[in-house]
Amino acid sequence: MKTIQSIIFLFLTAIFVSAQSHGNKDFFETSDHVRIKYEVSGKGEACIYIPGGPGQGYASFELLGGNNLEKNMQMIYMDQRGSGKSGTSENYHLEAMVQDIEELRQHLKLDKVFLLAHSFGGIIAVNYAKKYSQHTKGLILANITLHFLNNESLKEQIEYGNSLLQQKNKIISEDSLSSELSKVSAALRKKRIGYKFLTEDIETIKQMDKIDSLHPRIIDFGMAVISKPKDFPEYYANYAPITKDIKVPTLIITGKRDKAVGTQHYKTFQFPDQKVVSIDGGHLLYYEKNKDFVNAVTGFVNKIK
Repeated sequence: MKTIQSIIFLFLTAIFVSAQSHGNKDFFETSDHVRIKYEVSGKGEACIYIPGGPGQGYASFELLGGNNLEKNMQMIYMDQRGSGKSGTSENYHLEAMVQDIEELRQHLKLDKVFLLAHSFGGIIAVNYAKKYSQHTKGLILANITLHFLNNESLKEQIEYGNSLLQQKNKIISEDSLSSELSKVSAALRKKRIGYKFLTEDIETIKQMDKIDSLHPRIIDFGMAVISKPKDFPEYYANYAPITKDIKVPTLIITGKRDKAVGTQHYKTFQFPDQKVVSIDGGHLLYYEKNKDFVNAVTGFVNKIK
């Protein structure tokens, strides 16, 4: 279990809290009686933001630059069940997470929406688009994974970690990748440079920690997926192959130095109508490369009728 948690530590942008902001905040109750916290801000095309994690609240994205999208879009932020300030549940399966998005769309009386997903949120967004393509105007996939903890990304992380530690790479069997990455991550944390899988700038982590300290939050969803992977096999499956069947317009934003999901993973995506924007940065482009990020998103949305 410690091995899995160590790997997740590298992958997560972190599980952050829901913080005070300026939008219209409210709750709605799902069909299975879970209270979901959401916020609506801005004007323009409706766009539901799907956090990463698993189980990260929406605050870090919104308050660290995501809210700049509100100048041209109606951003709809939501804390997933078992996350942020939403309620807990006995059901954290993928189907429930997808249905929560659909019920929020219905609650807001929206016909079609864009989905903007970050990191682990890509798995949820793509499965929503596959099931509810008629209500998906477009997908915006920022630094996402569609195969959580896949071997190629693990290999890249190990190689990068070894380079930071100034030690040689060795031949590792695929069965040993998880345990090897756990060792590398422990060594990086000991040197206090584990954050480099997410960003090269410690100031970014300090800003996120500042948000994290503002308000209490729950992390039940994230901990369920992390601590009980055998109970949630759907989150560890490879969803890249299904992208060939998802025909909605898709923007893929990737970081040239994103070691959290890997710099090559996006090349496995096969959306029939996709555009790739590669930005010179890491996993947190919405903050560190905010102007480039916002321009890519708004440019994509403006071209879709």
